[in-house]
Amino acid sequence: MTAKEYLGQARFLDMRINSKIQQVASLNELATKCTATISDMPGNPNRGGSRMADAVIKIIDLQEEINRDIDKLVELKREIMEVIRAVPNAEYQTVLEKRYLCFSAWEQIAVDMNYSIQHIHRMHSAALNEITVPHDES
Repeated sequence: MTAKEYLGQARFLDMRINSKIQQVASLNELATKCTATISDMPGNPNRGGSRMADAVIKIIDLQEEINRDIDKLVELKREIMEVIRAVPNAEYQTVLEKRYLCFSAWEQIAVDMNYSIQHIHRMHSAALNEITVPHDES
């Protein structure tokens, strides 16, 4: 795994978490739309609230998945922070932190650091060369 791939893992995990949060919101909306049909005809007792119950179960399962993913993201960000701190140049550290931990766009990093985008890209390339990717011990 390259340094860029390693550092980019947090962004992808963050995007997956956000996607799951959107799914929960969608399921919540769907669950609130579940309404009982009132009729004088006898109904199937096994069918009644099952749509609502199914939606609630899916929401709970997805929320548990999100919590596990958030735990993974926090741990991954901690690991990435340690790797970035090992880079001797403080400006390189800042570029890497803004890009891979704060998920800032290149333009925003350039503005924040008062450099041109081209210079930020040069610093980023040099910073990636300073990264030592930890090996997975599993």
